[in-house]
Amino acid sequence: MYLVRSGAVAQFEQLVLEYGQNPIELMQQAGLRQAQFRDPNTYIAYPRLAGLLEIAAQRCAQPLFGVLLTQRQTLHVLGDLPMLVSREATVADALARVNQNLYLHAAGATLEVQPQGEQVRLALSINVQSPYGMQQLMQLSVAQLAMFVCSLLNISSTGLTLHLRQPAPAGQGADERSNTLPPLRFSEPFDGVVLKSSQLASRNHQDEEALNRHLQEHLHYLQSRYPGNLADQARDIIGRLLPTGECCIERVATALGMHERTLQSRLQQNGESYRGLLQQVRQSLAEQQLRYGAQTITELALQLGYAEVAVFSRHFRRWTGISPRAWQKQHRP
Repeated sequence: MYLVRSGAVAQFEQLVLEYGQNPIELMQQAGLRQAQFRDPNTYIAYPRLAGLLEIAAQRCAQPLFGVLLTQRQTLHVLGDLPMLVSREATVADALARVNQNLYLHAAGATLEVQPQGEQVRLALSINVQSPYGMQQLMQLSVAQLAMFVCSLLNISSTGLTLHLRQPAPAGQGADERSNTLPPLRFSEPFDGVVLKSSQLASRNHQDEEALNRHLQEHLHYLQSRYPGNLADQARDIIGRLLPTGECCIERVATALGMHERTLQSRLQQNGESYRGLLQQVRQSLAEQQLRYGAQTITELALQLGYAEVAVFSRHFRRWTGISPRAWQKQHRP
């Protein structure tokens, strides 16, 4: 069963209420609970999220519900992906890093870069099936992809056309909410967006202020989610910094608003250590990537901060009793 962060449908309740419907009732019909959406980093079943969006589109009589929902969202719906690519030099580098880490947001989704002469397709696929259908989920996902790519290029959030394989909806209506949507093309051979080939070589727009704001907002989130639990707060930060290649005790301490010596001292008072937390997070991320991710074991070792694959494999065997490859064969969906 593939999973996705519940934060992917931020603003869902507000949009449903605008159409005079009860979002809690729709969640229950899809087999979900409102409590699952309180923490954006809660993972829920991907097929059920697809079903929720289809139910909402039908009840709200809005065939473009997925696209409309994205118009109310910000890059925060993608979790840490924007932060993970913030240091990449070019748009192409950023897209490659996204595909390596997409499982952190949604397991079962893949992004493929397909050269087409002077253009390139960014084709999104989701290996999920829902009895309700997939049209709204693909609308949402493609629109979020476009929003993300526009941020890399530093252009308007509606600057890219959304290409969708689904047919054009009948009776789209004159809903004023549809007037601000990006250009849409239906019955296309792929789901995604198109760029000029030259745009891949463009400099990745790095918004340092937005990155710092993201870390500060995340600190407030940690303090509310783990009140008084410094070890859990540190684990969370370590998990977010490891894939960036910039994880160290100094950065973790800074993200938590303290000096590294203070962090070490407070952890020791509770029988914890930075090194121990680091190993715990490494094991958790390694198992998650081996189960759902697309990286090779060599790439995974580097992402987790190991200079040598052999050292990673030795540590993993110590954690689980078997090699990474053997563990993956046993647990891969």
